[in-house]
Amino acid sequence: MNGAAPNAVNPLWVSAAVSLAAFMEVLDTTIANVALSHIAGSLGASSEESTWVLTSYLVSNGIILPLSGWLAGLMGRKNFFVFCILGFTLTSFMCGIATSLPMLIVFRLLQGITGGGLQPMQQAIIKDSFPPEKLGMAFAITGITTVLAPILGPVLGGYITDHFSWRWIFFMNVPVGLLAAFLVKVLVLDPPSAQKRAVGSVDYIGLGLIALGLGALQIVLDKGQQEDWLDSSFIVFFACVAAVGLILAVFWLWRQKKPVVDLKLFKIPSFGMPCIMMFFVGFALYSSTTLLPMMVQANFGYDATLSGLVLSPAGIAVLFIMPLVGRLVTVVQAKYLISFGMLLNAAGMLATGFCPGAHPANTRSAIFIHTGQYARLFEDHPGEQQQCFGHYFADAQSGGQYWYLACYQ
Repeated sequence: MNGAAPNAVNPLWVSAAVSLAAFMEVLDTTIANVALSHIAGSLGASSEESTWVLTSYLVSNGIILPLSGWLAGLMGRKNFFVFCILGFTLTSFMCGIATSLPMLIVFRLLQGITGGGLQPMQQAIIKDSFPPEKLGMAFAITGITTVLAPILGPVLGGYITDHFSWRWIFFMNVPVGLLAAFLVKVLVLDPPSAQKRAVGSVDYIGLGLIALGLGALQIVLDKGQQEDWLDSSFIVFFACVAAVGLILAVFWLWRQKKPVVDLKLFKIPSFGMPCIMMFFVGFALYSSTTLLPMMVQANFGYDATLSGLVLSPAGIAVLFIMPLVGRLVTVVQAKYLISFGMLLNAAGMLATGFCPGAHPANTRSAIFIHTGQYARLFEDHPGEQQQCFGHYFADAQSGGQYWYLACYQ
C-alpha cells in the first residue's frame, strides 16, 4: 500500500478525517471576502484598511506552503498535521474575539501560518492510505477541498454575515477543528518514510530569504494599485526587497545539500510542468471565486448572501462530475484529462468575461486538472510526495493569490 504504515482503518475514513481539516482551511481563504464591509464597520475601520484581513492571511499562507514538506520531516507528518489543525482552530477562535482591526490582522497572520500545511499533508496522507489502483477515485473525492471549498466560502460567509455575525465565520472552525484533530490522532498512522527524522541544522538563511521575498511580493501586489504602483516609494521599496529576496533565495537554495525547499525538483519535466500549469489554473480558479462575489456586491448591489450564491451552481456541478473523473483517471491517460480540463477552463473563463453566470464551466474543469495532475505527479515521484505536494499547492494557490492581489482594490 505505497509503503504505508500498517493500518486496519478503512482508507475512506482516513480520507474523510484529513479532508475535513483541509476543507476547513481552504474555506477560510475565501469565506471572509464577502464580509469585509461588515468587519470594517464593526471594528471602526475603512474599507481599504479592512483588506489587510485578507492580505495578512494570504502572505503568511503563501510563505508556509512551500515549506510544509520540510516542516513535516522536522516534526513527523502526523505530528505536523495535528499541530496545524490545533493551531488553526485556536487562531480562528482568536480572530472571532478580536476587538480591533490590528488584533484581527495579527490573528489572521497566525491563522495563515498554521493553515499552510494542511492541504499538502492531506494529500500526502491520502496517497499513502490507498492502493495505487484506487488513487484516482481517492483524489477525485478529496478534490472537494481544493475545488469546492473556495466556492462554498463566499456562499457560507455571506449567509452567516447577513443572518448572524461575521465573528461566526471564525467561531464555526472551533468544533470542526477539534473533531478533525481527534479523528486524525486516532485514525492516521505515519509510514516510516513520513516519521520524524533527525535534522542536523536548520537553514535559517534560506528560510528567511523565502519569507522576505514572498512576503514583500504579496504586499506589492496587494497595495500596488492603491498606491499607484511605481509612483509610490512604499511600493518601490517592497518591490526591490521582493526581487532581491527571491533572487538570493533561488541562488542560496540551489547550492544547499539539504534546502528547506528543494528547487531541483523543478528540473524534472513531469514535475515542473504540472506546477507551472497549476500556477495558471490558480489564476482562474482562486482569483475568480474571490473577485466575482466582490464585483457583484460593488456593481450590482447584491447583499453578502446573494453574492455568495452566484458561485453555488459551480459547486453543484463539481459534486456531479467528481465520480466520473475518479473513474476516468483509471482508464484515460492523465495528460488527456489535463488537456481537456485546460480547454474547458479556457472556454469557461472566456464565457465568464461576457456573462458571470457562466463561471461554473471554469470550476468544473478544475476537477479534471487537479485529479489528472495528482495521477501524473506520482507516476514518477513516489518518494518525494511531501515536497511535491508542498510545491504543487504553493503554485496553485500563489497563482490565484497573485492575480487576485494585483486585480483587487
